[in-house]
Amino acid sequence: YNGRLDAIQAGVLHAKLAHLAKWNLQRADRAAEYNRLLINNEAVVLPHEPSWSRAVYHLYVIRTKERDGMISHLKEAGIGTGIHYPIPLHLQKAYAPLNYRVADCPVAELVAAEIISLPMFPHLTADQQATVAEEIMAFTSKASRKRMHAEENPLVLAQLTA
Repeated sequence: YNGRLDAIQAGVLHAKLAHLAKWNLQRADRAAEYNRLLINNEAVVLPHEPSWSRAVYHLYVIRTKERDGMISHLKEAGIGTGIHYPIPLHLQKAYAPLNYRVADCPVAELVAAEIISLPMFPHLTADQQATVAEEIMAFTSKASRKRMHAEENPLVLAQLTA
């Protein structure tokens, strides 16, 4: 693509760039709050930030084995989510000439099937984050109870894993 900006887009971008450093810090603060709220939830894998780097948290992406159910639950609660990068890189059309197949990169495929982007923007409030975390906790405790019940009842287990 030849992605040139017109004058209006360039003016908006110029005005926004002055706020970028502050917004990046605010998103990092919001990510720390999500981490604090969700750290004890064993059904959720939080983002990893290596000590040698500093994420800007354009997205805050968690992982869960119950992705589709969690997305539905959050949607019913009025919370928007996203699935960014749902197709692993090796299965993208651009890489087709390399002849990768499903199962060639199992970790990438597992992660792609489990990711959920939670609401993340600089002006996200603590109350909004608390609501997101409460709904995630409500869903995962409900899903955990279903799994425990399924383990006691082979017929239910077969239906859940089908």
